[in-house]
Amino acid sequence: MEEKIRKTDPERRYRRVLSASSLASDRVRNPAGEDLGKAHDLMIDLHSGRVAYVVLSYGGLLGIGNKLFAVPWNAIKVDEDEKCLILNMDKQRLENAPGFDKDNWPDMADQQWSGRVHEFYGTQPYSEETEQPKTFRGGGGI
Repeated sequence: MEEKIRKTDPERRYRRVLSASSLASDRVRNPAGEDLGKAHDLMIDLHSGRVAYVVLSYGGLLGIGNKLFAVPWNAIKVDEDEKCLILNMDKQRLENAPGFDKDNWPDMADQQWSGRVHEFYGTQPYSEETEQPKTFRGGGGI
């Protein structure tokens, strides 16, 4: 998980837990510093409790004509120092990403749709990652 947080201040302690609302309003940039839009929302997989996608709002003028993109969470890095999210993609490639508009959201649980999105971003679905979520198997109380 440490690689998900970009650190530029070695003396600063970084948080491992952030509120969804604090991330959902962050700017999204690429490593070159180009603005790629804004994190519009975070999509949570209710079964696993994991963030599945960052819904990125890109383009348009004053929120009108924006295109939305579901970017897999494992394609995003968090930059706490700059309070932004980092997506390793240039603007031209992002414009060709599978997207949708605010009135026509895809079924993000659809495996065919998810497969196309993960293929585009070069990621694999978190359900196929080798690290499995930890489960509590204890029986005693506190």
